[in-house]
Amino acid sequence: MKKHQKTLLVALPLVATMSLVGCKSMSVDDLTSLGMKGFKAATLSDNDVKEVAKQACAEMDAQSKVAPAKSAYTKRLNKIAKALGNNLDGTPINYKVYITKDVNAWAMANGCVRVYSGLMDMMTDNEIQGILGHELGHVALGHSKKAMQVAYATELAHDAIAVSGNAAAAKLSKSSLGALASSVINAQFSQSQEKEADNYSFDFLVKRKINPAGLASGFDKLGGGDASILSSHPSSSDRAANIRKKIAELKK
Repeated sequence: MKKHQKTLLVALPLVATMSLVGCKSMSVDDLTSLGMKGFKAATLSDNDVKEVAKQACAEMDAQSKVAPAKSAYTKRLNKIAKALGNNLDGTPINYKVYITKDVNAWAMANGCVRVYSGLMDMMTDNEIQGILGHELGHVALGHSKKAMQVAYATELAHDAIAVSGNAAAAKLSKSSLGALASSVINAQFSQSQEKEADNYSFDFLVKRKINPAGLASGFDKLGGGDASILSSHPSSSDRAANIRKKIAELKK
């Protein structure tokens, strides 16, 4: 796909929203400003994405119950993080635990990695290493950057509604940063992207001399239920089988 085609796809949420609200209620200056912002959303540099991710992660931390340094969860995650490393291709990684029964884990482009205590209660250290390797894979492979671009463009589209004078939409724009963070965290990656992140985690774990078996058994545990972070992803059994096949090939 050509560069200008990719730009167009990312900017579509903004264009669609402007069409819905009606351009008559917006000034030329408003339209020009939003148009430039929409273009910027589609062409965010790596540093831009990291800065937006930093702000979004800070907003999530403010909205969540972060485990204190002396917490058993934090001490356990620090141990896990030591094996994984605190740097990803030059980007420092910052690990924290959210105290919640929800089962989830995610990573943003700025190296912000968050693990929910519900996931930690369910998994062994090795399984958490595998899952985090997968989340770091989305960052290293550029999937998280694309998700941020789309989320950013969508929030700019909300701003377009706010400029038009829609009171309800104006309220949305005030919490756009939190909405952006939620969009990135809940982003649905394609099946090919998920497999790429799975394979990245496998190679990453092997390189770090960490047993990759935890990635497969982690998928087994996340295989069902609406609360599963893999509930809308490709079949977890197929993904676990893929990792076990790679482990078998590694032993040959």
